Amino acid sequence: MSIKSRIRTIPNFPKPGIMFRDITTLLQDPVGFRLTIEGLVEPYRGVRVDKVAAIEARGFILGGAVAEKLHAGLVPVRKKGKLPAATISQEYLLEYGTDRIEIHTDSVIEGEHILLIDDLLATGGTASAAIQLLERAGGRVIGCSFVVDLPDLGGSTLLREAGRTVRALCSFDGH
Repeated sequence: MSIKSRIRTIPNFPKPGIMFRDITTLLQDPVGFRLTIEGLVEPYRGVRVDKVAAIEARGFILGGAVAEKLHAGLVPVRKKGKLPAATISQEYLLEYGTDRIEIHTDSVIEGEHILLIDDLLATGGTASAAIQLLERAGGRVIGCSFVVDLPDLGGSTLLREAGRTVRALCSFDGH
């Protein structure tokens, strides 16, 4: 069975017209979870990765496992107000308004090579903001990896047009 076949689709969540791609079914399947982590790690074996930056919240689950396999540190990219020490932040656009993500000021050392991880790439807004934030902190984002890409929403195109390497283990058409 493929990774894609282990992802549950929930229609009309969190609002009508949205097809929510739920990776919890993939995570609870030991074989699926192992295949997912290996799929995220494999392109970066033998590549310098100093830190894995994981976007809240499902990205934390994946990022921690990937960081361990790559012998790298982990940078949690959190929503505003969730980190206890000094932070730097980056604002990004939502469908109706803005939001902000943060990292600790000491989480990235100048010149470190960083792999960005999250569960899903939709419009690319959060991922783009995370890249800006990590690079402002002095890091060099060498790749962006996701379990799911929703190419119809344009995130992978946005990141690639910005010169980013984007990998996804599977994709779903539509929203």
